[in-house]
Amino acid sequence: MPANERAVFVTVGTTKFETLVERVDSLELLRALKDKGYTKLVIQKGNGSYCPSVIVPKGQTKGTTEGVDVEYFDYSPSLAAYITSAALVISHAGSGSIFETLTAGVPLIVVPNPLLMDNHQVELGEQLAAMGHLVSAAPEQLLAAVRSFDPARLKPYVKGSAAGMAAAIDKQLGFTP
Repeated sequence: MPANERAVFVTVGTTKFETLVERVDSLELLRALKDKGYTKLVIQKGNGSYCPSVIVPKGQTKGTTEGVDVEYFDYSPSLAAYITSAALVISHAGSGSIFETLTAGVPLIVVPNPLLMDNHQVELGEQLAAMGHLVSAAPEQLLAAVRSFDPARLKPYVKGSAAGMAAAIDKQLGFTP
């Protein structure tokens, strides 16, 4: 990646999250990212049927829109290189994607998928946001979250025992007083 390139990587993980992909496929969001100094947007769209067509020429997987290089793909055997080369990750709130990004030290905005059973993504995203490690936003709040995002306000995540996180989640779920 060129030294002057600041990439945003969007991932939905191994599932489909049409709403997140649709929200990212927006000129308003692209302009907000550009205003923050990002020059590239890479979207991993998973197995959903929605393909970006607003910020990428219809029928293509790559393009440049408003001075931002944009591309999308379904899957990759590993997302590590995309995550570590990004200046910002916007992700579903799956635990694997979250902790891989936080461990890599990359600023993170999570968008929990409200359609998943038991809303575990919402709980995990809110807990880590309360701890200051990331920003959590509902799909309809993503544009506002990007506009107000300041990575300097995030607290670095230190990989360690998950006991504290498990206890905090148990408390939030009402399993412990």
